[in-house]
Amino acid sequence: MDRRLPRQARVRVRADFDRVFSEGRRTGTPLLALHLLRDGQPARLGLAVSRKVDRRAVGRNRIKRALREEFRALRERLPPAAYVVVARHAAASATRVALREAFHDALRRAGALPAPEAGGTMPAASPVHVPTPRPSGE
Repeated sequence: MDRRLPRQARVRVRADFDRVFSEGRRTGTPLLALHLLRDGQPARLGLAVSRKVDRRAVGRNRIKRALREEFRALRERLPPAAYVVVARHAAASATRVALREAFHDALRRAGALPAPEAGGTMPAASPVHVPTPRPSGE
């Protein structure tokens, strides 16, 4: 099975990146910034991981691989838009799980993913019965 993102699922041209940066909405986490431009086209991803984030190519590629993999898994659930992720310096030392959580958090902040459902082990609280006050003359 081919695990690559198809061409139509990527932001590739500099003009598209510039348009997303200038017209899109930006949200961020300590690990990355997400620029989102709702343009009606199918969900597609652009990545910007500079040498300032990690001088070694292997480190930059690790970040990009983790983000691409997560985007691939979420792509069907995301609304049509261009998503450009800019990695920050802290991403170089982050684990794959931390990158995934930061990506999800940024998507939630941008309104592209719904908030996680409240889960837990406790049952839902039952409504509290408040007795109605009786008149004092009875």
